[in-house]
Amino acid sequence: MSFEGLQSGVVSILQQENKTRDEKLQELCAYLSNNVAYYNWVGFYFANHETKTLHLGPYVGAPTDHTVIPFGKGICGQVAESNANFVVPDVSAQDNYIACSFTVKSEIVVPLFVNGVNIGQIDIDSHVLDPFSEVDERFLEFVNQEVAKLF
Repeated sequence: MSFEGLQSGVVSILQQENKTRDEKLQELCAYLSNNVAYYNWVGFYFANHETKTLHLGPYVGAPTDHTVIPFGKGICGQVAESNANFVVPDVSAQDNYIACSFTVKSEIVVPLFVNGVNIGQIDIDSHVLDPFSEVDERFLEFVNQEVAKLF
């Protein structure tokens, strides 16, 4: 399915009135993982600006020990500081990469803004080298714009 085709599903999931925000985000992670073949781990991290740490939120994929990540550490921590998308075609070429699993080959992280403040991010790992394109970035920016409406 195309990213354009997935947009209506994203909106439908996030507009459900009978579910909590975390339930919606959990369902969204599953939806993305199930509908994009190379999205093998999909999750959200949320920022605590006082402690300068990211905290794992809803996700789908292999369990991770990385439930708290300091700002600046790893790809997610760098996005918390840069406020910019970060696409990593090959994680083995990144010095500041936090390895979650030997099966992860690439990663994309897109910040989540609410009222101009980076409150977290969507993080996606892939078992494929270099699968992410500008189309993924635009789609995930759309996803985060929709998620921001929950806050």
